[in-house]
Amino acid sequence: MRRGNSHNNEEQMAKNERWAVLPVSVFIVFSSLFLHAQPVFRGGVDLATFAATITDKKGNLVAGLTRDDFEVIEDGKPQTIEYFAHGDGETSPPMHLGLMVDASGSMQADMKLAHGAAIRFLNMLPAAEDITLVDFDTQVRITRYPQRDFARLVERIRQRKPDGFTALYDALGTYLDGAESQDGRKVMVMYTDGGDTRSALSLQETMTLLKASHVTVYAIGFVENTGSARQTLQMTLRQIVETTGGQAFFPATMKDVESAYDKVLAEITGQYHVGYLSTNTAKDGAWRKVDVRVKRADLRVRTRKGYFGPYKPAS
Repeated sequence: MRRGNSHNNEEQMAKNERWAVLPVSVFIVFSSLFLHAQPVFRGGVDLATFAATITDKKGNLVAGLTRDDFEVIEDGKPQTIEYFAHGDGETSPPMHLGLMVDASGSMQADMKLAHGAAIRFLNMLPAAEDITLVDFDTQVRITRYPQRDFARLVERIRQRKPDGFTALYDALGTYLDGAESQDGRKVMVMYTDGGDTRSALSLQETMTLLKASHVTVYAIGFVENTGSARQTLQMTLRQIVETTGGQAFFPATMKDVESAYDKVLAEITGQYHVGYLSTNTAKDGAWRKVDVRVKRADLRVRTRKGYFGPYKPAS
């Protein structure tokens, strides 16, 4: 990992570490924070922005595209692209990384592999503004680290022992609540077996929060069940990540994990970012369907499908 200067000061670091364990009852309160949150990159003006992964028909990432190769349609109306950047370019928005590690009892057999996978991934990661660690079982614990505290982050991951139930949806909700205030690009990589057994949030509520967020989620799924149970868990993780424009991987060996790393890292550095000022000036908080397209018919686009517009209550 590149260890650049962090924008977080010690006071903010201490504040973030006090997030610690949150009772599940608070989710009913802050779930409403997302329902009308417009995802934006703030660069002087508020833009609706989308991170887009472009592949060819074989699934290979496509580099070298320009602003003129893209077009954006919102609710059937063409939009003017005001902001464009490549994932590893100098004009790219700052990146905030989230790392979510399932520490529930169901991960007993895979905890060592998950810990090793998370630490090796962090060592390969390009520079980020900060790293938010979310580890969860029955409860959710969350801490945000600047890059200079990389050693403390690694030690925190290694110390966690598997125990308790799986509050996966609550963990996602907790992370999304904290990420809402972060400006720029947000990427979450989660390690889990996908089986929620304890959350206050339902899957449907979690999907609504994900739709309202500006986070790209990737899942490393350690799913050992067989038959229909395995298919259900894999389908749930795919549903979560595809809503955000991410991908899910289901490794059986460390070699498979390393292959997943390579793909996630390639996407993080190879994504395109497009932003526009919506021609829709309504402040009704309604869902807006967005279609990010490339003008070449042989290419495929993977991104979020829209966002909730700004909301202003009637006086």
